[in-house]
Amino acid sequence: MPQRSHEARSGSSCAACKLLKRRCGPGCIFAPYFRSDEPKKFAKVHKVFGASNVSKILGEVPEVQREDTVNSLAYEAEARLRDPVYGCIGAIAILQRKMAELQHDLAVAHARLARAAATAAAAAAEGSGGGIGGVGMLECDGGHLMMNNVDRGAFEEVDDGYYPCGGGPATIQSFDQVSSSGWSQEFGGGLSDYFGHSPFML
Repeated sequence: MPQRSHEARSGSSCAACKLLKRRCGPGCIFAPYFRSDEPKKFAKVHKVFGASNVSKILGEVPEVQREDTVNSLAYEAEARLRDPVYGCIGAIAILQRKMAELQHDLAVAHARLARAAATAAAAAAEGSGGGIGGVGMLECDGGHLMMNNVDRGAFEEVDDGYYPCGGGPATIQSFDQVSSSGWSQEFGGGLSDYFGHSPFML
């Protein structure tokens, strides 16, 4: 920490004192965390929280935690300026919503795999032919995963016995799709899209 402070003091003034147009003294609480080459960082924090409030927050936080505190304030300020209504809570809510959807899809996939294993075992016990050792083989046909030589009636309770391998309700979206639906659009109406419908029920 002292080394960081020394680096910050090497310039004429820190970013905070430059913006506030005041002399940057040796005991400036902003200097170690708002370097002179990062004027936008402090400008955003100052616009959202105010310099006096930031100074009070840093004064109440142990010195070893101040850098993390400043980074948190900078992130919250950035999110608030992007989305004045929800701020960083908007980004968190969008990601939580997506996580719930993916957990639902994963639970559906696990249920289908368990049913497939049980049906294959039953078919093997009955001496059903085909596959390896009498167990039906899995195939991907038309974007769906199906079992040969297995009674498909056992799958009627789970989407007509089909396992999506290229589409369907249990398809898990990629990270890019998750990102493009919310944060990459900088909260452009994201919350209304995600909270306008009832959440998935597992």
